[in-house]
Amino acid sequence: MKSVDSIKITPRATIREALKIIDSGAMQIAIVVDENDRLIGTLTDGDIRRGLLNNLTLDDGIESVIFKTPTIATLHDTKEEILQKALGKKLHQIPIVDDERRVIGIKEIEELVRPHVKPNAVVLMVGGLGSRLRPLTEDTPKPMLKVGNKPILQTIVEKFAEYGFVNIVMCVNYKSHIIQDYFGDGSGFGVNIEYVLEEQRMGTAGALSLLRSAPKEPFFVMNGDLLTNINFEHLLDYHTAQNAMATMCVREYDFQVPYGVVNLEGNRILSIQEKPVHKFFVSAGIYMLSPETLAMIPQDQFYDMPTLFEALIQESKKTVSFPIREYWLDIGRMEEYERANSEYHGVFS
Repeated sequence: MKSVDSIKITPRATIREALKIIDSGAMQIAIVVDENDRLIGTLTDGDIRRGLLNNLTLDDGIESVIFKTPTIATLHDTKEEILQKALGKKLHQIPIVDDERRVIGIKEIEELVRPHVKPNAVVLMVGGLGSRLRPLTEDTPKPMLKVGNKPILQTIVEKFAEYGFVNIVMCVNYKSHIIQDYFGDGSGFGVNIEYVLEEQRMGTAGALSLLRSAPKEPFFVMNGDLLTNINFEHLLDYHTAQNAMATMCVREYDFQVPYGVVNLEGNRILSIQEKPVHKFFVSAGIYMLSPETLAMIPQDQFYDMPTLFEALIQESKKTVSFPIREYWLDIGRMEEYERANSEYHGVFS
């Protein structure tokens, strides 16, 4: 996804100013935004030419020639969804917006058709015991349990590879030989895989201290027992656009109190809420970290991801959330494993 900073323009600009931006940019488009960076519309050479044919001058404002209903994609759209939107209207590029309709970047469709390999590492935490899924995990590590006729971990690897993220590190522990025998060096799956063996349980962040070489680019960290179809490239772009030190994917979690909740002041009843629903955001087990975070992780100690985020917050480092609205399932219990198998082909086929 390309930056749009150089092609942004406000609706108060003149046609002359808009033409200068369009002609100087390789994308041949201007993105019109309001004072809060929210998308108003787009402007191309064709839009301006039609305005000039209607007797506008170069010194007139652009308000009347803005295309205010452009096709857009969101951070939560998959590559396939973006392609479908763009190809259906024969577009060469499409603006990407966040939940507030702020423009994050612009995606060139040619890149989607021919994705290029990206340097960002993917660290997968796949050393868990899977105790809650026994007896299935007595002889098989949880990430290797089959969902949709293939191991959970294989689906994760394939989804990252789909977006060009092929440099993968697997942090292994429990029955690690099964994972290593299946994936090898990753060449059979179109990726490069190296393994980090946890001699002791290190936690979701502690294992990062064992990496043989520190990533030079922002990198992914993901639990190996998740199924999701989020757009990993959009997660990276969001992290970069936010200039964040660490980004945590979060998922909304609802909890309904099964009783009427009585609100009191002393012994006086103020109100009664019948079975209220409380909403929280919980960690989704997917993270984007900048390389500088590694300096905060102690060597050879158990250290989990919440502790890392708390340390970053204490240091006033920028930590942000990336809400997941796409399919996401944490396969921790038998009922979730059964659900994953029943839903898999409807989501990933």
